[in-house]
Amino acid sequence: MPAKSRLFDFLMPDSINDLPEELLRYKKNESWLHYTPQKLKEMSFGLASYFVQNGYSSIGKSPEEKEKIGLICFSRPNWLVVDLAAQLTGALLVPLYPNISSTEIIQIFNESEIKICFLGDMELYEKISEIKDQLPHLKDIFVFDGATPKDVCWTTVVQPYSAELEATIMNLAEGVKTEDVATIIYTSGTTGTPKGVMLSHKNILSNINEVKEKIFPEIGFAKDELKSLSFLPLNHILEKMIMYTYLFNNVSVSFAEKIDKVGENLLEVKPYIFVTVPRLLEKVYEKILQKGHELTGFKKNIFFWAMGLAAKYELDESAFSFGYKLKLKIADKLVFSKWRAALGGNVKVIIVGGAACQPRLIRLFSCAKIVILEGYGLTETSPVIAVNRFPVAKRKIGTVGLVLDSVKVKFMEDGEICCKGDNIMVGYYKRPQETTDVMHDGWFQTGDIGEMDGPFLKITDRKKEIFKTSGGKFVVPQPIENKMKENFMIGQIALIGDQQKFVSALIVPNFNSLKDWCTRHNVQYTTNTEIVKNTQVLQAYQDAVDKFNPLFNHVEQIKKFTLLPNEWTVDTGELTPSEKMKRKVINKKYMSEINAMYGNIED
Repeated sequence: MPAKSRLFDFLMPDSINDLPEELLRYKKNESWLHYTPQKLKEMSFGLASYFVQNGYSSIGKSPEEKEKIGLICFSRPNWLVVDLAAQLTGALLVPLYPNISSTEIIQIFNESEIKICFLGDMELYEKISEIKDQLPHLKDIFVFDGATPKDVCWTTVVQPYSAELEATIMNLAEGVKTEDVATIIYTSGTTGTPKGVMLSHKNILSNINEVKEKIFPEIGFAKDELKSLSFLPLNHILEKMIMYTYLFNNVSVSFAEKIDKVGENLLEVKPYIFVTVPRLLEKVYEKILQKGHELTGFKKNIFFWAMGLAAKYELDESAFSFGYKLKLKIADKLVFSKWRAALGGNVKVIIVGGAACQPRLIRLFSCAKIVILEGYGLTETSPVIAVNRFPVAKRKIGTVGLVLDSVKVKFMEDGEICCKGDNIMVGYYKRPQETTDVMHDGWFQTGDIGEMDGPFLKITDRKKEIFKTSGGKFVVPQPIENKMKENFMIGQIALIGDQQKFVSALIVPNFNSLKDWCTRHNVQYTTNTEIVKNTQVLQAYQDAVDKFNPLFNHVEQIKKFTLLPNEWTVDTGELTPSEKMKRKVINKKYMSEINAMYGNIED
């Protein structure tokens, strides 16, 4: 079999010897420790041996017949050990987010018939234990850390490494084909229920190989610059693909302790590259802005002067006037250099995916000499379809970049983006009809509307009402809206949150019910405009939202809302003749109210 045709091939002798000694770094008890390439290999083979001995080996079987290995854990070296052990034995890894709801765990575990699961800590163990009676297939649970009882400690099942053990596992692994499904990654569908996306070694490697052969060389990392920081969950397909890209390119990976430690870990690790979602860039921007407002006098003036320069920044600096270039140099010395230092001082490139990134942020970071490579794709496409490249001529703000050479793109009559290539998923697990619905003659329908801007792909709209937060999480609004309208005082409601940091809502009260409530609570008013601003009324609606929020996942919960004084009607344009909401019209008509909820500052 040709080299590099399976994800675990970086462990082969011709590759592993080139990997850095401190391959996977992690922090424990305030100290940075690491896995060497050999340790990663030995532990992966040792766990694979346990899988073989206990009947989890699934070489040559169909996806439905293969054993499934559950994994719920924040990213760390152990995550990769389980992933690699499953691959070596032909089993399928089913990784889940640590903050996933119990309802979704039950659905996913039962659909995929998971028999063995690895968990990050005892808190997750307790969560699984509480619903264990609803997981009839689950037999074995093992925990990575914490005050772990011996009978569930994962190290007890990792077999001692030996050359003989390696030979046995390698002989078995030769039966793994590049077309074999390597993992099932669950992602929300249009119904809001998770769907298992089956991705093969070939699918993910098609992305990895193009990044390795074309995109990485354009960045031009020196050998001492092959350092990265990882903080997105590894069950996020972008982070998983990039992680293997690192491993195939001899890049050392340091795992952040947790999200709220990323800033501190950046200063410690001083990486040259990392992957993020727009929401985290937004948080950096918000902190930058907050510090700017805290300044006084001359320093504050300089700060916002620099921000003004960044708002006008374009990637092609050849068109800049001498005066603008001089101002940029001054701003860089006084302001932007401090931003780079806050990211560790070495960051050469940040890869952004999972949701659309605000052009304002890309201008800001680009002006500060931090290259942002925004891309586009889905879990079903392994994930990258298009991405902006490192050379200025191959980047364009407001687009998602150049389509990969290994991917073909076409547009349907309504502008929906369709793509074809080795990166397209095998299908949805146990959902043949839903697979058929999105696959036509090898072309995958993305559900996104787009167009070509010269050689660059541009996303212009969402075909379906499902939206995605800037953190990359899907939200299906209608079920949430319907639940909220069970409250007698909520007449109409539209969830907002596409490419935003949290979900908010525009609410039109049921004014008849609200006025009755006001009479009972001695609330005085004269007009609808006055009533929706009353503090007692606002608190009543806050109580209603607070009552329903716990019924939904954290990302789906309404963080802010605005009460509107006028009903949406067909005549005023917010509703179709069949009384359906025109979400685009509502978003445009109430843009100022929406901006107020997110605290947007105009450029």
